[in-house]
Amino acid sequence: MAAVTLKGVVKRYDDKQTIIHGIDLAIADGEFVVFVGPSGCGKSTLLRMIAGLEEISAGELHIGGLLANDVAPARRGLAMVFQSYALYPHMTVFENMAFALKLAGHKGEELKAQVGRAAGILQITHLLQRRPKELSGGQRQRVAIGRAIVRKPEVFLFDEPLSNLDASLRVQMRVELSRLHKELKTTMIYVTHDQVEAMTLGERIVVINGGRIEQVGTPYELYNNPGNLFVAGFLGAPKMNFIAAEVAHIGAIGVRVRLADGTLVDVDADGSAATIGDKLTLGVRAEHMAVLPEAAQQANTVAATVGHVEYLGDQTIVYASMPGDPALIALRQPQGAMLRAGERIAVQLPPAHCHLFDAGGRAFARA
Repeated sequence: MAAVTLKGVVKRYDDKQTIIHGIDLAIADGEFVVFVGPSGCGKSTLLRMIAGLEEISAGELHIGGLLANDVAPARRGLAMVFQSYALYPHMTVFENMAFALKLAGHKGEELKAQVGRAAGILQITHLLQRRPKELSGGQRQRVAIGRAIVRKPEVFLFDEPLSNLDASLRVQMRVELSRLHKELKTTMIYVTHDQVEAMTLGERIVVINGGRIEQVGTPYELYNNPGNLFVAGFLGAPKMNFIAAEVAHIGAIGVRVRLADGTLVDVDADGSAATIGDKLTLGVRAEHMAVLPEAAQQANTVAATVGHVEYLGDQTIVYASMPGDPALIALRQPQGAMLRAGERIAVQLPPAHCHLFDAGGRAFARA
C-alpha cells in the first residue's frame, strides 16, 4: 500500500492549452478516493498522470513517499482498470489473469496460488476455464480487476470501469468494489462522472471542474455543506434548488433574504461578509422543502404552483414555479403524495437546511 501526493501538478499540451491547473491533493495510504466531475473536466487525465501514461508538465507526484515524476509506469507499483475490459479473447480467464505474472517470471504452484487467491476474492473461481466470450459484462469486469489484483499493486487506479454495464450490474459491482477495498485495504483512486458511484464508493470525493479541484471531502460533507454553487448543483438528484435572492437583513445568528416576489426567508448562515442589497443565490435540496396547503401562514413559506409531477414508486418529485422566478424548483415528496399540475401550494424552507452563495458562487459559512 502507498500514499499518493500531488503538489502543484499541471498538465499542458502547449503554451496555450492547460488541462490541469496546479492540483494539490494528498491521498492517504489505504484510502478509497473518487475523482468526479463532468466530461472533459480533466479527471481521467489526472489519473493517467498518476499512472505515468501522461507526462506531468509541472509539479510533483509522490507515491509511497518517493518522487515518481520520472519513474516508468511499470515501476510505480500501480495497477489500472479501464472502461474497456481488454481481455485476450483466445485465452481462458486463468490465462488472462496469469499473463502478467508469467511475464514477470512466476510459474508453477506459485502462479496458480496467486491467481486462485484473486479469483476467490472476486468469486470467479468457477469461471477460470472459460473464455471471455462465455462471460457476462459483469464477469468480464471482475476478470479485468482480478488481472490487476494478482500483481499485488500498492495503488489501484480505476478509470470509469462500470460505464459499460447496465444499471443493475453497476449496483452489484459497486457493492463488490467496496467489499474488495475493505478486504485488500489497498489505496484506490476511482474516476467517474456518475455522482451515485462517487457518493456510494468514495471515502472521500474530489470534485473536479475545468482542471481544478472545486472541493474535497466525505460524501456527507459535500452533500450537506457544499463549498460552492458548482458542487451544490453537481451532487444530488434532483440537484439542489437555486433561487435568486438579495440580502434584506443581517442578524447576529443568521441572514434574512428577500426573494423575487418580496417574500422574506431566514437562513442560518454567517452574514458577516455580506451587506444589505447583495445579490445572492439561495439553495435548498428537494427533500428539505416541506409542502403545505396554499393557505398556510407559517414562517419561511413561499407561494408556488405545481407544474409537473413525477411518480417514482417510493417517492414523488414535484416541480413547481414561484412568482417572479422562472426557474422550477424540485420537491421530493413521500409515496402517496397527491399533487396535480396547476395546484397552488405553500413551500416551507427550513432555515437550518438553506444555503447561501455569494455572487462569485462561494458558500456562506453556517451560522
